[in-house]
Amino acid sequence: MNDPRLSRPLWWRLYERLAMCLGLGSLALVCLTWLPFAAVLHPILPRPAGQRLGRLAIMVGFRIYLRILTLLCACRFDLSELDALRDERSLIIAPNHPSLLDAVLVTSRLPNAVCVMKASLLDNLLFGAGARLARYIRNDSAHRLVKRACRSLQEGAQLVLFPEGTRTVEFPLNALGLTTGLIARRAHAPVQTVLLEFSTPYLGKHWPLWRPPVLPLTCRARLGRRFPPLDDHKTFTRELENYLRETLAQTMSKQPTP
Repeated sequence: MNDPRLSRPLWWRLYERLAMCLGLGSLALVCLTWLPFAAVLHPILPRPAGQRLGRLAIMVGFRIYLRILTLLCACRFDLSELDALRDERSLIIAPNHPSLLDAVLVTSRLPNAVCVMKASLLDNLLFGAGARLARYIRNDSAHRLVKRACRSLQEGAQLVLFPEGTRTVEFPLNALGLTTGLIARRAHAPVQTVLLEFSTPYLGKHWPLWRPPVLPLTCRARLGRRFPPLDDHKTFTRELENYLRETLAQTMSKQPTP
C-alpha cells in the first residue's frame, strides 16, 4: 500500500518534521519553565493551596503549548465543549485515549482537574514536580489509586480517568477496566464521557514519538453521555464500554480516510 506522505511536496514533508521538533521542544520548554517553581513550592505550600496553584499552572501551561501548536505547527483544536465542565465539582471525566496528547487537551480547559498518572511519569524530570504539586494520583497500586481518587472527588476535584487504562490499541476502543466504575460507586460520583477525535492517530500506541505528524492535524473534544454511578460496577463498566464503542465506531465511519 502506498504511503500517502510520498505524494506530498518535499517542502511540506520537511515542514512536518520541523513542526514535530517544534512541538516536542515547546512542550519540554513549558514544563522546564514551571519545574523549579513547582519543586520549591511543593514542600512549602499547604496541600489545598499547592494543589490549586499546581492545577491552574498546568492548565495555563498546556493552553500556551496548544497555542504554539496552533500558530506554528498547523494544528487545529476544538475544545470548546469542555468549557461547560469548568465549574462542576466531584465529577469523573472519562475520555477515550487515542493519543499521548489526550490528557493535555482535557486539562488545558479545566482548572481543577486531577489526573491518574503512571508512577514513572510522576518521577519524570519534566512532568514530576508539577504533577506532584497538583496532587496528581500515582497509579502504583489499585487500592491506593481508588482511595486517592475518592479523596480528590470528595474535595470537589474533576478526576480525569481514561477507562481503557492505556492508549487505544484496537480502534475504536480497548476493553475497559473496572476501575472507573469502582471509583464512581465508592465516591458516588457521576461519570462524564468525552469523545476525542483526531484526524490521524498521531502519537497513538502505534505512532512512534519521532514519527512526524500528518499535517494539518485536527483534534476535537465532544461531550458524550453522563452516567450516574451504579452499585454494580461491572454492569456499569459494560454499559460504559458499549456506549463508547458504538459512538466512536459511528464517528470513525464518517471520517474521511487521510
